[in-house]
Amino acid sequence: MTMAAAEQGLDLAALVREHQAGLWRYLRALGAEPFLADDLAQEVFLAALRSGFVQRSRGETIRWLRTTGRNQYLKARQKQGREISTAQLETLDRRWQELDRDGDGETAVTALRRCLEQLDDKPRQALALQYTHGLAREQVAQKLGMTDDGVKTLLARTKARLKKCMELRVREG
Repeated sequence: MTMAAAEQGLDLAALVREHQAGLWRYLRALGAEPFLADDLAQEVFLAALRSGFVQRSRGETIRWLRTTGRNQYLKARQKQGREISTAQLETLDRRWQELDRDGDGETAVTALRRCLEQLDDKPRQALALQYTHGLAREQVAQKLGMTDDGVKTLLARTKARLKKCMELRVREG
């Protein structure tokens, strides 16, 4: 711990332990790639250290971390020459808050896991091939013996079904 952190009473290690997973999930929900979410989360915690951040309530801490993370994400997108509309970002942020009652994203993750379990084999395979294995839609189509348009439709319907399922599970939660 640095002298400045000790002087302000910030236990950075505890802050990271408690909030890193939730912040990382939030950054991913905004659209950050995994490696970028890792870097941005580190930057957020360094900003807390440098800025004299003082932990108050859990909710205030989460709001500060997310706001700082969202700003870091916007800066990173600008550096890459890839703008994102603030309206789109606000919509993503609002949706995340609706799904994230516990502050660390675990509610959303649990709901997603349960909803994925309800999917038939082919939609689950299509999602895994595209999102876990990083295959292009054309490659997914080839592996599943489908047309590109068929995979496009399957993925769109599957994502819509997952969204509806997650919203229902979180509300029931």
